Amino acid sequence: MDDADSDAQAMLKVAAGDRQAFAWLFDRYHASVARFAFRFVGDRERAEELTQDIFVKLYRNARAYQPTARFKTFLFRVATNHCLNELRRGEYRMTPTSSSAPDAAETGGVEVEGAQGDRPDAALEGRELEQAVSAALADMSARERAAFTMCRFEGMAYRDIAEALEASESAVKSLIHRATLAVARRIEALQAGTMLARSRA
Repeated sequence: MDDADSDAQAMLKVAAGDRQAFAWLFDRYHASVARFAFRFVGDRERAEELTQDIFVKLYRNARAYQPTARFKTFLFRVATNHCLNELRRGEYRMTPTSSSAPDAAETGGVEVEGAQGDRPDAALEGRELEQAVSAALADMSARERAAFTMCRFEGMAYRDIAEALEASESAVKSLIHRATLAVARRIEALQAGTMLARSRA
């Protein structure tokens, strides 16, 4: 049984009232959902509150889950709707992160089409790259941010992202393309700044 089957079986048990199965899913996906929420509100404490809310909604809506859908897709549909609703309240607006941001390793692995070379220069690894990606995320629309995060950070397929966002695959591809270009522009600007600083040194 692969991971997707295990998730589906666990969610069916949750629908039947199995709290141990719910605890297993919570432990398995808590970090991913917390990172996802953080990219919407830019505040770790509030992101954790949103994560708790998302899992409460997941538990309450367990009977709506159909095993024909991937569990992760179902989870991120709940997470996306909750985070978008949070933004509509107007209390939070994503801002470029600082020391409270996710670890640099969480952003350093993003593959960005359009950046110069095969990957960002070594000087851009760590905090500088993290801040460039964060700044790009802050400038994106909420749906671009959601699609990009699910694709680049969670490794979800276009069809699963489309289902989570309740959009067409072509719309999702467009969202991810625009978001990817935005990140690439930020990284290229950072690269240019780094090269200029080196030339003046």
